Amino acid sequence: MNLEIILHAGLATGTILLFAAIGEVFAERSGILNLGVEGMMLIGAMAGFKTALATGNPWLGLLAAMLAAGVLSLAHGLVTIHFQADQVVSGLSLTFLGTGIALVLGEGLTGQNPTLIPDASIPLLSSIPFIGPVFFADHSVLVYLGYLFVPLCWWYIHKTRPGMHLRAVGEKPAAADTMGINVYGVRYFYTFVGGMLAGLAGATISLSVSPGWYSVQTTSGQGWIAVGLVIFAQWDPVRAALGGYLFGALRRGILDLQGPATLFGFRNPLFVNSNFGFFLQMMPFILTILALVWGSRAAAKKRLGAPAALGVPYVRGERGL
Repeated sequence: MNLEIILHAGLATGTILLFAAIGEVFAERSGILNLGVEGMMLIGAMAGFKTALATGNPWLGLLAAMLAAGVLSLAHGLVTIHFQADQVVSGLSLTFLGTGIALVLGEGLTGQNPTLIPDASIPLLSSIPFIGPVFFADHSVLVYLGYLFVPLCWWYIHKTRPGMHLRAVGEKPAAADTMGINVYGVRYFYTFVGGMLAGLAGATISLSVSPGWYSVQTTSGQGWIAVGLVIFAQWDPVRAALGGYLFGALRRGILDLQGPATLFGFRNPLFVNSNFGFFLQMMPFILTILALVWGSRAAAKKRLGAPAALGVPYVRGERGL
């Protein structure tokens, strides 16, 4: 195993989870739980790939991916905000809807080769021993965008007036409404933002990290990992990013562990026993399921600092949240 290679690949894969998880942080901070991240990522991956293929411009592909997933997220917003439907059911339905649309519209894309998001190295920084090759050399431009995006999102949520409005709507929507904040407008907006970032995450896969369109295998369940990361991160963008990078490195490390016949001078049991290797590949998803189950408990939500109004429909004039 090469630690430098594992960390380098982890940053690339982690950027996918970073965008998706931070998008979900914004949505949940406003009080809207959206379990449709996987479907939005898939439709974003398809729309971005198809647009880049048709236009020859991967940046237009990113824009198309964000708009497609953002529009899809508004369906979830309409059902949960306007009609006060159950957010879990609506989010799961959104996953099925997004997956179905992506598979139909993505027919015939497999094997095509559009122009991809370019890789780049940062001068001077890339020459720093170990740190340079891991963090600043031969990465997609989107990885560097992620570096800047994380502190910017933290600052926006915690240090700006719009961020204060976002937190107020997620904690006490009735009080926010009394202060003149448009609760419905805020929730629609951040549901849309969450969808756009999920679409960006999907396009990061198909146009950069794992270029191509591979049907449902394009996202490979990473949307669910992103949802779980939000709970691990306690609704904080910086922690979500660190968790994303950790999961990315873990996935690459598991693949490397299964490769050599010998490991550290001994026979590698993962090379011989492929079933154990499959079990290790399942670990991120097992951890995600456990996080979702545990994080759904009221006591756990309170301990983790979840937005008080998360998953609770707001009806103007009613008492309570």
